[in-house]
Amino acid sequence: MVLFMATIRLRMKASDAHYAGGLVDGAKMLELFGDIATELMIRSDGDEGLFRAYDCVEFLAPVYAGDYIEAEGEITGFGSTSRRVSFVARKVITPRQDVHASACDVLDEPLIVCRASGTCVVPKECQRSDLPWKN
Repeated sequence: MVLFMATIRLRMKASDAHYAGGLVDGAKMLELFGDIATELMIRSDGDEGLFRAYDCVEFLAPVYAGDYIEAEGEITGFGSTSRRVSFVARKVITPRQDVHASACDVLDEPLIVCRASGTCVVPKECQRSDLPWKN
C-alpha cells in the first residue's frame, strides 16, 4: 500500500482568535485538516475529492493567537472511492509575553492540541489512472 502524508505549519493570527485571552476557535484546526485532506486526495488520486465525515475529533489543548501549529495527516486506508484519513495538530512554538512582548519559545516537545479521523471520497470518474504510483 502506498502511504500518503501531508503537513502544514502556520502561525495563528490575532484574527484567528475568537474568544477572550486570544483563544483560537477549535474549528481552525478542522480547517487545517480540511486543507490537508485536499492535498492527500490530490496526491493519491489527482483530484481534490470531498470530505465525507469526521468520525472522531478530540480537542486536547488550547491554541492561542501567536502559537505556531504544525498539522499533519495521512491516508490510513483505501476503499474503491473512500479514503480513511487521520490527522494530528501540534503546538511547536508559543509566545512568551511574560518575558517580553515579542518573545517566543520553541517547545522541546510539541504539544498535541487536536486529533481527528474521518473519511474522504474521490468519485470513480474523478480518480486519475495516469499517476506514477498507479502504474
